Amino acid sequence: MKPDVSLDFQFTSSIEKVWNALTDSDTLAKWIWSNDFKPVVGHKFQFRAEPNEWWDGIIDSEVLVVDEPHTLSYTWNSAGESTTVTWTLSQDSEGKVNLHLDQSGFSEETKARQGAIEGAKYAWTNMGGQLEKVLAEL
Repeated sequence: MKPDVSLDFQFTSSIEKVWNALTDSDTLAKWIWSNDFKPVVGHKFQFRAEPNEWWDGIIDSEVLVVDEPHTLSYTWNSAGESTTVTWTLSQDSEGKVNLHLDQSGFSEETKARQGAIEGAKYAWTNMGGQLEKVLAEL
């Protein structure tokens, strides 16, 4: 099945630093939201953002795959929508890290809503920009 959101990011940091930014709760909070993430398959955790009038700011998740430093996958459940987020990391011959994001499983109802998938792409793109800033500080 084709993912609903598919994005690629490239960083000059080491693959270990990028992996750490994806899996260390404190570092993760600097570019996504506060969380109680642990890179352990089966671990249930939450991302917590500022709530607003349309959303409670909580994303319930469970770690599905941890293959350090190449693949990380977890569920992303919020506002009645249940998707899967998968990060894939690779390092090229020049030492750059390619970080690929797939988010799949949006409901047909969500796909039909104008802009829902584009909104997710926009949010992940912004978070990728924040990740780049965090990596520059590590």
